[in-house]
Amino acid sequence: MGGDKGEGEDKYLQYQPYSPSPQPSPIKGEGVFWTFYETINYKCEVIPLLWFTLSLATALSVATGDALTKKFFGRFSPYEMAVAASMYSLPFLLLSIPFIPIPELDGVFWWIVCILIPLDTFAFYLYMKAIKLSPLSLSIPFLSFTPVFMIGTGFFILGEIPNSLGLLGIGLVVTGSYVLHANEVRYGYLAPFRAIFREPGSWLMLIVSLLYSFLAVLGKKAIQHSSPLFFGFFFLAAFDLATLLVFPLLTRIQWGTLLRMPAKGVSVGLMLYLHVIFHSLAISMVKAVYMISVKRMSILFSVIYGWLLFKEAEIGSRMLGAFLMFLGVVCITLLG
Repeated sequence: MGGDKGEGEDKYLQYQPYSPSPQPSPIKGEGVFWTFYETINYKCEVIPLLWFTLSLATALSVATGDALTKKFFGRFSPYEMAVAASMYSLPFLLLSIPFIPIPELDGVFWWIVCILIPLDTFAFYLYMKAIKLSPLSLSIPFLSFTPVFMIGTGFFILGEIPNSLGLLGIGLVVTGSYVLHANEVRYGYLAPFRAIFREPGSWLMLIVSLLYSFLAVLGKKAIQHSSPLFFGFFFLAAFDLATLLVFPLLTRIQWGTLLRMPAKGVSVGLMLYLHVIFHSLAISMVKAVYMISVKRMSILFSVIYGWLLFKEAEIGSRMLGAFLMFLGVVCITLLG
Protein backbone atom coordinates (compact mmCIF):
# COMPACT_ATOMS: atom_id res chain seq x y z
CA MET A 1 0.00 0.00 0.00
CA GLY A 2 0.65 3.31 0.54
CA GLY A 3 2.82 3.55 -0.29
CA ASP A 4 4.11 1.85 -0.63
CA LYS A 5 4.04 -1.52 -1.37
CA GLY A 6 4.55 -1.67 -5.09
CA GLU A 7 5.56 1.88 -5.53
CA GLY A 8 9.22 2.29 -4.61
CA GLU A 9 9.45 5.98 -5.36
CA ASP A 10 7.78 4.81 -6.86
CA LYS A 11 9.47 1.88 -6.16
CA TYR A 12 9.29 -0.77 -8.77
CA LEU A 13 7.35 0.21 -11.83
CA GLN A 14 9.47 2.91 -13.44
CA TYR A 15 9.83 2.50 -17.17
CA GLN A 16 10.59 4.35 -20.37
CA PRO A 17 7.96 6.78 -21.67
CA TYR A 18 5.51 5.48 -24.21
CA SER A 19 6.36 6.42 -27.76
CA PRO A 20 3.54 6.65 -30.35
CA SER A 21 5.96 5.87 -33.19
CA PRO A 22 5.72 2.38 -34.69
CA GLN A 23 8.53 0.83 -32.68
CA PRO A 24 8.50 -2.78 -31.51
CA SER A 25 6.95 -3.24 -28.09
CA PRO A 26 9.35 -4.15 -25.26
CA ILE A 27 7.14 -7.07 -24.34
CA LYS A 28 4.94 -9.25 -26.49
CA GLY A 29 1.68 -10.83 -25.54
CA GLU A 30 -1.89 -11.68 -26.32
CA GLY A 31 -5.10 -11.81 -24.39
CA VAL A 32 -7.61 -9.52 -22.76
CA PHE A 33 -5.25 -7.64 -20.47
CA TRP A 34 -2.62 -7.13 -23.16
CA THR A 35 -5.23 -5.81 -25.59
CA PHE A 36 -6.46 -3.40 -22.91
CA TYR A 37 -2.86 -2.30 -22.23
CA GLU A 38 -2.21 -1.61 -25.93
CA THR A 39 -5.53 0.22 -26.27
CA ILE A 40 -4.70 2.52 -23.37
CA ASN A 41 -1.32 3.30 -24.90
CA TYR A 42 -3.00 4.09 -28.20
CA LYS A 43 -5.44 6.41 -26.44
CA CYS A 44 -2.43 8.33 -25.13
CA GLU A 45 -1.86 9.57 -28.70
CA VAL A 46 -5.41 10.92 -28.82
CA ILE A 47 -5.56 12.17 -25.21
CA PRO A 48 -2.11 13.62 -24.42
CA LEU A 49 -2.88 14.10 -20.72
CA LEU A 50 -4.18 10.59 -20.17
CA TRP A 51 -0.93 9.79 -18.32
CA PHE A 52 -1.72 12.65 -15.92
CA THR A 53 -5.22 11.32 -15.27
CA LEU A 54 -3.90 7.82 -14.59
CA SER A 55 -1.12 9.20 -12.36
CA LEU A 56 -3.69 11.19 -10.39
CA ALA A 57 -5.84 8.07 -10.10
CA THR A 58 -2.79 6.23 -8.78
CA ALA A 59 -2.28 8.89 -6.09
CA LEU A 60 -5.95 8.74 -5.13
CA SER A 61 -5.99 4.93 -4.94
CA VAL A 62 -2.89 4.94 -2.70
CA ALA A 63 -4.34 7.51 -0.31
CA THR A 64 -7.77 5.86 -0.30
CA GLY A 65 -6.25 2.46 0.43
CA ASP A 66 -4.30 3.85 3.39
CA ALA A 67 -7.33 5.67 4.77
CA LEU A 68 -9.62 2.64 4.45
CA THR A 69 -7.01 0.35 6.02
CA LYS A 70 -6.75 2.66 9.04
CA LYS A 71 -10.52 3.12 9.32
CA PHE A 72 -11.58 -0.51 8.88
CA PHE A 73 -8.60 -2.36 10.37
CA GLY A 74 -6.92 0.20 12.61
CA ARG A 75 -8.13 -1.61 15.75
CA PHE A 76 -6.05 -4.65 14.81
CA SER A 77 -2.30 -5.10 15.21
CA PRO A 78 0.02 -3.85 12.42
CA TYR A 79 0.60 -7.48 11.45
CA GLU A 80 -3.12 -8.06 11.04
CA MET A 81 -3.56 -4.80 9.12
CA ALA A 82 -0.91 -5.99 6.66
CA VAL A 83 -2.44 -9.47 6.44
CA ALA A 84 -5.89 -8.01 5.71
CA ALA A 85 -4.54 -5.83 2.90
CA SER A 86 -2.62 -8.73 1.36
CA MET A 87 -5.38 -11.30 1.82
CA TYR A 88 -7.99 -9.22 0.02
CA SER A 89 -5.75 -7.91 -2.78
CA LEU A 90 -4.17 -11.25 -3.70
CA PRO A 91 -7.23 -12.73 -5.49
CA PHE A 92 -7.41 -9.72 -7.85
CA LEU A 93 -3.73 -10.12 -8.69
CA LEU A 94 -3.84 -13.89 -9.17
CA LEU A 95 -6.81 -13.55 -11.54
CA SER A 96 -4.95 -10.95 -13.63
CA ILE A 97 -1.47 -12.49 -13.88
CA PRO A 98 -2.45 -15.18 -16.48
CA PHE A 99 -3.45 -12.37 -18.86
CA ILE A 100 -0.15 -10.49 -18.52
CA PRO A 101 2.66 -11.24 -20.99
CA ILE A 102 5.64 -12.85 -19.31
CA PRO A 103 9.03 -11.46 -20.41
CA GLU A 104 12.23 -13.45 -20.41
CA LEU A 105 13.45 -13.67 -16.82
CA ASP A 106 17.06 -14.24 -15.84
CA GLY A 107 18.93 -15.03 -12.64
CA VAL A 108 19.43 -11.38 -11.77
CA PHE A 109 15.67 -10.84 -11.65
CA TRP A 110 15.12 -13.72 -9.25
CA TRP A 111 17.99 -12.72 -6.97
CA ILE A 112 16.60 -9.19 -6.72
CA VAL A 113 13.10 -10.48 -5.96
CA CYS A 114 14.54 -12.64 -3.17
CA ILE A 115 16.19 -9.57 -1.66
CA LEU A 116 13.22 -7.26 -2.15
CA ILE A 117 10.52 -9.42 -0.58
CA PRO A 118 11.91 -9.60 3.00
CA LEU A 119 12.98 -5.94 2.98
CA ASP A 120 9.65 -4.76 1.63
CA THR A 121 7.77 -6.98 4.07
CA PHE A 122 9.60 -5.31 6.96
CA ALA A 123 8.94 -1.85 5.50
CA PHE A 124 5.24 -2.67 5.11
CA TYR A 125 4.99 -3.71 8.75
CA LEU A 126 6.50 -0.38 9.81
CA TYR A 127 4.14 1.40 7.40
CA MET A 128 1.10 -0.22 8.95
CA LYS A 129 2.37 0.51 12.45
CA ALA A 130 2.89 4.17 11.53
CA ILE A 131 -0.64 4.74 10.24
CA LYS A 132 -2.10 2.79 13.16
CA LEU A 133 -0.31 4.76 15.88
CA SER A 134 -0.44 8.27 14.44
CA PRO A 135 -2.73 10.53 12.41
CA LEU A 136 -2.46 10.17 8.64
CA SER A 137 -1.51 13.84 8.42
CA LEU A 138 1.53 13.27 10.66
CA SER A 139 2.74 10.01 9.12
CA ILE A 140 2.13 9.72 5.36
CA PRO A 141 3.78 13.07 4.44
CA PHE A 142 7.11 11.77 5.72
CA LEU A 143 7.30 9.47 2.71
CA SER A 144 8.47 12.65 0.99
CA PHE A 145 11.89 11.99 2.50
CA THR A 146 12.49 9.02 0.17
CA PRO A 147 14.01 11.14 -2.66
CA VAL A 148 15.92 13.14 -0.02
CA PHE A 149 17.53 9.93 1.24
CA MET A 150 18.24 8.88 -2.35
CA ILE A 151 20.12 12.15 -2.89
CA GLY A 152 22.04 11.53 0.33
CA THR A 153 22.95 8.03 -0.81
CA GLY A 154 24.18 9.35 -4.15
CA PHE A 155 26.26 11.99 -2.40
CA PHE A 156 27.96 9.78 0.18
CA ILE A 157 28.41 6.67 -1.97
CA LEU A 158 28.81 8.03 -5.50
CA GLY A 159 29.92 11.59 -4.81
CA GLU A 160 26.96 12.98 -6.74
CA ILE A 161 26.17 16.60 -5.87
CA PRO A 162 22.55 17.76 -6.28
CA ASN A 163 21.92 20.92 -8.28
CA SER A 164 20.33 24.05 -6.84
CA LEU A 165 16.77 22.82 -7.46
CA GLY A 166 17.58 19.54 -5.77
CA LEU A 167 18.84 21.43 -2.74
CA LEU A 168 15.72 23.61 -2.83
CA GLY A 169 13.62 20.44 -2.85
CA ILE A 170 15.45 19.10 0.21
CA GLY A 171 14.87 22.42 1.96
CA LEU A 172 11.15 22.34 1.15
CA VAL A 173 10.76 18.78 2.44
CA VAL A 174 12.54 19.62 5.70
CA THR A 175 10.59 22.87 6.08
CA GLY A 176 7.34 21.02 5.45
CA SER A 177 8.16 18.49 8.17
CA TYR A 178 8.70 21.43 10.54
CA VAL A 179 5.37 23.01 9.57
CA LEU A 180 3.52 19.72 10.18
CA HIS A 181 4.34 20.12 13.87
CA ALA A 182 4.15 23.93 13.87
CA ASN A 183 1.78 23.93 16.87
CA GLU A 184 4.76 22.83 18.99
CA VAL A 185 6.67 26.05 18.28
CA ARG A 186 5.30 27.57 21.50
CA TYR A 187 7.73 25.29 23.33
CA GLY A 188 10.70 26.63 21.38
CA TYR A 189 11.85 27.09 17.81
CA LEU A 190 13.29 23.59 17.63
CA ALA A 191 10.28 21.95 19.30
CA PRO A 192 8.60 20.99 15.97
CA PHE A 193 11.68 18.97 15.02
CA ARG A 194 11.75 17.30 18.43
CA ALA A 195 8.04 16.52 18.04
CA ILE A 196 8.82 14.46 14.95
CA PHE A 197 10.70 11.95 17.09
CA ARG A 198 8.00 11.94 19.77
CA GLU A 199 5.31 11.11 17.20
CA PRO A 200 5.72 7.38 16.42
CA GLY A 201 4.10 7.58 12.99
CA SER A 202 6.46 10.35 11.92
CA TRP A 203 9.74 8.65 12.79
CA LEU A 204 8.51 5.23 11.73
CA MET A 205 7.66 6.62 8.30
CA LEU A 206 11.11 8.20 8.14
CA ILE A 207 12.55 4.68 8.52
CA VAL A 208 10.18 3.45 5.81
CA SER A 209 11.36 6.25 3.53
CA LEU A 210 14.97 5.28 4.13
CA LEU A 211 14.20 1.66 3.26
CA TYR A 212 12.27 2.72 0.16
CA SER A 213 15.25 4.77 -1.02
CA PHE A 214 17.27 1.55 -1.27
CA LEU A 215 14.38 -0.60 -2.51
CA ALA A 216 13.83 1.85 -5.37
CA VAL A 217 17.24 1.09 -6.83
CA LEU A 218 16.72 -2.67 -6.58
CA GLY A 219 13.23 -2.41 -8.05
CA LYS A 220 14.46 -0.42 -11.02
CA LYS A 221 17.09 -3.10 -11.67
CA ALA A 222 14.42 -5.82 -11.54
CA ILE A 223 12.35 -3.96 -14.13
CA GLN A 224 15.38 -3.78 -16.42
CA HIS A 225 15.43 -7.58 -16.28
CA SER A 226 11.67 -8.02 -16.81
CA SER A 227 8.99 -5.43 -17.68
CA PRO A 228 7.04 -2.83 -15.67
CA LEU A 229 3.66 -4.46 -16.28
CA PHE A 230 4.77 -7.96 -15.33
CA PHE A 231 6.85 -6.85 -12.36
CA GLY A 232 4.07 -4.71 -10.92
CA PHE A 233 1.61 -7.59 -10.74
CA PHE A 234 4.03 -10.45 -10.09
CA PHE A 235 5.96 -8.76 -7.29
CA LEU A 236 2.88 -7.57 -5.41
CA ALA A 237 1.35 -11.05 -5.66
CA ALA A 238 4.60 -12.62 -4.39
CA PHE A 239 4.76 -10.00 -1.64
CA ASP A 240 1.18 -10.74 -0.59
CA LEU A 241 1.94 -14.45 -0.40
CA ALA A 242 5.03 -13.79 1.71
CA THR A 243 3.04 -11.58 4.07
CA LEU A 244 0.35 -14.22 4.48
CA LEU A 245 2.93 -16.94 5.16
CA VAL A 246 5.39 -15.09 7.40
CA PHE A 247 3.32 -12.77 9.59
CA PRO A 248 1.17 -15.57 11.09
CA LEU A 249 4.44 -17.17 12.26
CA LEU A 250 5.35 -14.00 14.17
CA THR A 251 2.08 -13.35 15.97
CA ARG A 252 -1.47 -14.58 16.38
CA ILE A 253 -3.75 -13.51 13.53
CA GLN A 254 -7.50 -13.20 14.08
CA TRP A 255 -8.34 -14.94 10.82
CA GLY A 256 -11.99 -15.48 11.71
CA THR A 257 -12.59 -11.81 12.45
CA LEU A 258 -10.77 -10.66 9.31
CA LEU A 259 -12.70 -13.11 7.13
CA ARG A 260 -15.99 -11.83 8.55
CA MET A 261 -15.23 -8.39 7.08
CA PRO A 262 -15.33 -9.18 3.33
CA ALA A 263 -16.85 -5.91 2.11
CA LYS A 264 -14.34 -3.78 4.02
CA GLY A 265 -11.48 -6.08 3.06
CA VAL A 266 -12.36 -6.10 -0.63
CA SER A 267 -12.51 -2.30 -0.66
CA VAL A 268 -8.93 -2.17 0.66
CA GLY A 269 -7.74 -4.94 -1.66
CA LEU A 270 -9.35 -3.27 -4.66
CA MET A 271 -7.47 -0.04 -3.95
CA LEU A 272 -4.16 -1.93 -3.94
CA TYR A 273 -5.10 -3.62 -7.19
CA LEU A 274 -6.14 -0.36 -8.87
CA HIS A 275 -2.91 1.22 -7.65
CA VAL A 276 -0.88 -1.36 -9.56
CA ILE A 277 -3.01 -1.05 -12.73
CA PHE A 278 -2.97 2.76 -12.84
CA HIS A 279 0.73 2.93 -11.99
CA SER A 280 1.74 0.37 -14.61
CA LEU A 281 -0.25 2.09 -17.36
CA ALA A 282 0.78 5.64 -16.46
CA ILE A 283 4.48 4.85 -16.16
CA SER A 284 4.47 3.32 -19.66
CA MET A 285 3.25 6.57 -21.21
CA VAL A 286 5.60 9.18 -19.84
CA LYS A 287 8.98 9.61 -18.17
CA ALA A 288 8.97 8.12 -14.69
CA VAL A 289 9.86 11.41 -13.00
CA TYR A 290 6.72 13.10 -14.36
CA MET A 291 4.44 10.29 -13.30
CA ILE A 292 5.99 9.98 -9.84
CA SER A 293 5.74 13.72 -9.24
CA VAL A 294 1.99 13.60 -9.83
CA LYS A 295 1.62 10.41 -7.81
CA ARG A 296 3.18 12.13 -4.78
CA MET A 297 -0.06 14.10 -4.53
CA SER A 298 -1.15 11.10 -2.49
CA ILE A 299 0.33 12.81 0.58
CA LEU A 300 -2.09 15.71 0.08
CA PHE A 301 -5.03 13.35 -0.36
CA SER A 302 -4.00 11.52 2.83
CA VAL A 303 -4.12 14.75 4.83
CA ILE A 304 -7.60 15.46 3.44
CA TYR A 305 -8.73 11.94 4.37
CA GLY A 306 -7.32 12.46 7.85
CA TRP A 307 -9.52 15.52 8.21
CA LEU A 308 -12.67 14.03 6.64
CA LEU A 309 -12.60 10.52 8.13
CA PHE A 310 -10.73 10.94 11.39
CA LYS A 311 -11.33 14.62 12.27
CA GLU A 312 -7.60 15.17 12.69
CA ALA A 313 -6.67 18.48 14.31
CA GLU A 314 -4.39 21.33 13.17
CA ILE A 315 -5.37 20.47 9.61
CA GLY A 316 -4.43 23.90 8.22
CA SER A 317 -0.77 23.76 9.23
CA ARG A 318 -0.56 20.08 8.35
CA MET A 319 -1.94 20.68 4.86
CA LEU A 320 0.53 23.52 4.38
CA GLY A 321 3.39 21.32 5.58
CA ALA A 322 2.32 18.45 3.31
CA PHE A 323 2.06 20.85 0.36
CA LEU A 324 5.59 22.14 0.96
CA MET A 325 6.85 18.56 1.14
CA PHE A 326 5.03 17.75 -2.10
CA LEU A 327 6.67 20.74 -3.80
CA GLY A 328 10.00 19.51 -2.48
CA VAL A 329 9.47 16.11 -4.06
CA VAL A 330 8.56 17.77 -7.36
CA CYS A 331 11.75 19.86 -7.26
CA ILE A 332 13.90 16.79 -6.55
CA THR A 333 12.32 14.28 -8.93
CA LEU A 334 11.29 16.58 -11.77
CA LEU A 335 13.83 19.39 -11.73
CA GLY A 336 16.65 18.42 -9.36
